[in-house]
Amino acid sequence: MSINTNRRNFLKKGGLLCATTIAAGSFPLKIHYAATKNFELQLGLASYTTRSFSLDETILIANRLELKNISIKDTFHLPINSSVEELKAGSRKIIDAGLNFYGGGVFYMKKPEDVNRVFNYAKITGIGTIIGATTPDLLSLVNEKIKEYGIIVAIHNHGPEDKIFPTPESVYSVIKNFDPRFGLCIDLGHTQRCGVDPAIDILRYADRIFDLHLKDVTSSTADGKEIEIGRGVINIPEVIRALKEINYKYIASFEFEKDKNNLLPGLAESVGYVRGILASQ
Repeated sequence: MSINTNRRNFLKKGGLLCATTIAAGSFPLKIHYAATKNFELQLGLASYTTRSFSLDETILIANRLELKNISIKDTFHLPINSSVEELKAGSRKIIDAGLNFYGGGVFYMKKPEDVNRVFNYAKITGIGTIIGATTPDLLSLVNEKIKEYGIIVAIHNHGPEDKIFPTPESVYSVIKNFDPRFGLCIDLGHTQRCGVDPAIDILRYADRIFDLHLKDVTSSTADGKEIEIGRGVINIPEVIRALKEINYKYIASFEFEKDKNNLLPGLAESVGYVRGILASQ
């Protein structure tokens, strides 16, 4: 089946024809999507996507698109330097809105005190997954904290510009012998920009993938730009098939970085496309 020529059918199945009516500051009636077949991929929202929106608006967007799992970018929506009371109140607000507050990040841990603060944040807010970026000299400390707190850490690869962890392989090679809860957050876009097929890496590193950032890019080169999912070069159907093959049990969150001040049409299109692919398989 040709993905390009059948794009409209996929998007219809995913609810795009309703979803793309969303405009900044205006939200339509709740969108209903076709049920997925055979494989239940848990979709979520990485709130770096909504960095130009408030926490309240982020919650509304997630619920309108039926993205019931959320990973908070603390810088914009629940700052790590907040008081214990503020962190607990923010966590309650998310949960009371019917969302699964499953993770946070990307957290940048460059010093031991950063590691301590991030794990303390996770403990207070109740998140079970830290999406992180750190340095090789802190990996052992992070590993100790994973054992102490019982919290998953998923190191996020950041593409060609990241001199430490550009690809999933670069992460896996240094964490594979650590605690089994120490793993990867595979970013599809950054992986593809390194010239690496993310579907293949999903199969290769299945035992340590604890989070996934869904996105698409314009080219398999360092200067590839973010674009609506399905319009770029990433083979999303193959990514879904790879996740199905490994029986992926964790969250796949949309991290849509394009058009940050008017993201809703592109984000809704991306969500619709992925749901269309899921419904077609």
